[in-house]
Amino acid sequence: MFLLGSDDPAPFEELKGNAALLFVCDHASNRVPASLDHLGLPPERFAEHIAVDIGAGAMTRLLAASLDATAVLAGYSRLVVDCNRAPEDPSWIPAESDGIAIPGNRGLDDAACSRRRNEIYSPYHTAIARCLGAMPTEPALISIHSFTPSMQGVDRPWHVGVLWDGDARIAGPLIATLKQEPGINVGDNQPYSAREPRGYTVSHHAKDKGLRHVAIELRQDLIASDAGAQEWAERLTRILTPILTR
Repeated sequence: MFLLGSDDPAPFEELKGNAALLFVCDHASNRVPASLDHLGLPPERFAEHIAVDIGAGAMTRLLAASLDATAVLAGYSRLVVDCNRAPEDPSWIPAESDGIAIPGNRGLDDAACSRRRNEIYSPYHTAIARCLGAMPTEPALISIHSFTPSMQGVDRPWHVGVLWDGDARIAGPLIATLKQEPGINVGDNQPYSAREPRGYTVSHHAKDKGLRHVAIELRQDLIASDAGAQEWAERLTRILTPILTR
């Protein structure tokens, strides 16, 4: 028995570039395999942040194109399996998200969990490792995410967050330069912190191997439109280019 059918898309999207730079987007998609029947949720839930990092996929594609970088984007919703969590993390296949129960994730047996790991999660991470390993010089890894303007009734004032832990080679100058941008509120490990052991992709593929890395969180209302995503892609391209060159 297989999870993905012949009409389901691939478990990841890969874009080719020539720079020693890899962008990853763990929550780029809101897709669900047809066999899971929307996980028992109404279709409108998959336009919300519980299913996808709104705008993050578009940002990743724009940045990869402008910086001539390779990119790997997860092909299925974080509600199917969260590619930014270790398999032993209880939120790897969430039984609920932001207070919303996920019926299709309740009471899964080992075989069902293994199908999600073998057919979606592992191919995504294998692609990341392969792309990094194929780069002729030591690469950098940048992870792109987005966050909601408010959470549990609390406003989040940051326009962009830079998440890092220990290695400030990209994060330090990125934060400093963003703070010089007029009208931009920059979160240093806000609204999430890389120092909490939750983000699997950057830790596993870059931090543990000593590669330059950073995670960038963008507020969803700023990048949900094509124009907003383009504006932020141009800003980050302008700022990241000299940092990555150094």
